[in-house]
Amino acid sequence: MHETAHARVPAQKRKVMRHSVRGQVLDALRAALVDGELVPGEIYSGPALGERFGVSATPVREAMQQLAVEGAVECLPNRGFRVLSRTPRELAELAEVRALLEVPVMLRLARTVPEATWQTLRPAAAATAEAAAAGDLPGYAEADRAFHRAVLRLAGNDRLVQVAEELHRRAQWPLPGAPRVRRADLVADAAEHSALLEALIARDLPVVESLVREHFAGA
Repeated sequence: MHETAHARVPAQKRKVMRHSVRGQVLDALRAALVDGELVPGEIYSGPALGERFGVSATPVREAMQQLAVEGAVECLPNRGFRVLSRTPRELAELAEVRALLEVPVMLRLARTVPEATWQTLRPAAAATAEAAAAGDLPGYAEADRAFHRAVLRLAGNDRLVQVAEELHRRAQWPLPGAPRVRRADLVADAAEHSALLEALIARDLPVVESLVREHFAGA
């Protein structure tokens, strides 16, 4: 773990729109986390990140405080924010909890949701494939969450969707020192969404369960 006072800000400049500055900064920081630009163990200051985004330090600090609530960073008084590290065991536990939560819901939906409804989710699956083909890791992470969110919303339980979204977001943060995810891996992961839709349409419950569990384990 690095104990530098302030780590260098991400090299890639992420533009921030002037409306809803805090929300735009939060989205940019989340993308930087997924993309590995915010390095686990490093400390980042609000003013340095604010300069990078072309905004004041205030919305950066507010966004970082939200990330602290989500478990992505910790606040260090008078120093900044340290990006928290993940372990393989933590990611495995997240995959297990996600499966415990979502597999029963997916199986119930497979029994009850008509084919026409599943067909409306094809654009969401296609969006993950497009982001994967482009090698856009932050874009894929967002499209991946959107697809799962669209499926779970069919259960009619907003709290379920909220909890699953939080777990999903945490599962997308990279491990310290992990190599960047390859485009081929993203493409393979995205293909599982289309396969899942086909299994849901066919009401093939064993395949649905297998696909969801494997998808989480390989995420």
